[in-house]
This record gives sequence, C-alpha cells and structure tokens, in this order.
Amino acid sequence: VALITAAGMWCAARAVPVCDVPFPGHVLVSGMVAAAGGLIALLGVVSFSRAGTTVNPMKPGSSSSLVVTGIYAVTRNPMYLGLLLVLLAWAIYLTNVLTVLFLPGFVWYMGRYQIEPEERALASLFGPEFTAYAAKVRRWI
Repeated sequence: VALITAAGMWCAARAVPVCDVPFPGHVLVSGMVAAAGGLIALLGVVSFSRAGTTVNPMKPGSSSSLVVTGIYAVTRNPMYLGLLLVLLAWAIYLTNVLTVLFLPGFVWYMGRYQIEPEERALASLFGPEFTAYAAKVRRWI
C-alpha cells in the first residue's frame, strides 16, 4: 500500500508540475523525516521481536503477546506511523503540493483495512487488556 501510494504521488507530481513549490533544502528535510520514520518503524519491529510475537500484519491472530511498552506506549502503530512519515518525506522530496493529498488516503486505507481488522483480532485474543491499552494509547500519535 505504501509503495502504491508513493507511486501515485510520483505520478501526480510528474503529471501536474504546475503544483511544484520551490523548497530550498527539501532534500535535507525529506531525509530527516524519512530517517525519523524509519527509526519509529524499526523501534516497533524490535519491540515485537523482543516480545517474541509476529510482525506479520496479515496474521494478527498469531500474536503471542500484547506489546504495550517502549514505542508502543506512545503509538499503537509505530510501523504504520513510520511508513506515513516516509511518505511525508517523499512528498517533501517531490516538492509538489498534490502529493500531500495522498497522505490522508493512506491513513484512511490503513485504518479501515489494516488497523481495524488487527484491532479486532487483538481484542479477541487479549480482551480487556487490549481494550484498556487502546483507551490509553492513540492509534497514530
């Protein structure tokens, strides 16, 4: 989904160059945002690995433990947040206003078709423990 979004952003930037906005330093800023996104996503993967649970987003029902510490005390979805930041970095790099319009679509799609099913599976597996965690920690930030 992130790659498809990134490709759409690139196509939009190339198709409508009139929406380009000069942004000196865009390469540096986009690199910093991408690095932050990569770090946040990596922290999520490391937390899952340390807990011995699956990082496979297609099999949330195989989760063996509910991770609520580290980066997961700040966001329930650091891997998706990291991808969103990398996409934001891509938009900054492309310097085209239209590319930013793809970001809410990514958030909506991931929420509806990935996060909601994952959360249903986690609620089924971990019951009140997940419900309490979800009430305390936001999905994104």
